Amino acid sequence: MLRAPWQLHVYRNRHGRGSRTPMFGVRMPRYRTKSGMFDDMVASQLRRLHGAWPQLVQPVQFAVEDVPPSDPAPWQADPDLCSQCFPAGRGTPARIVLYRMPIQMHARTRMDLQFAIRDELVSRLAELYGRRPEEIDPDWGLD
Repeated sequence: MLRAPWQLHVYRNRHGRGSRTPMFGVRMPRYRTKSGMFDDMVASQLRRLHGAWPQLVQPVQFAVEDVPPSDPAPWQADPDLCSQCFPAGRGTPARIVLYRMPIQMHARTRMDLQFAIRDELVSRLAELYGRRPEEIDPDWGLD
């Protein structure tokens, strides 16, 4: 049976030197990067918090950055290197920013990383709303 060229399976790239498909499947653990796994952990913690406190989590914007800015604000005596929160201003919603590299450096295992992300998110939400972290998440600070 003769097939058209665009219906053939092509396993080489355009110049015939390398593989066109990935070496491993996209669902394999090797395909996922550390930053992608960190983002997934943050998203799962946000889903969990949103399920418990939708009125607190919904108006806040969340972001993940690799490292904190090198020049802290003049009013910050000792800046926190793991996360930062910015209260709402004129026309801008409140924001919480997590810094991936410092949090990953302190964590030794994936469970430590998940607990660190949870603690940072809960403490920053508590700081934004003037509550104690234990009110938002009773497991805060427990590992």
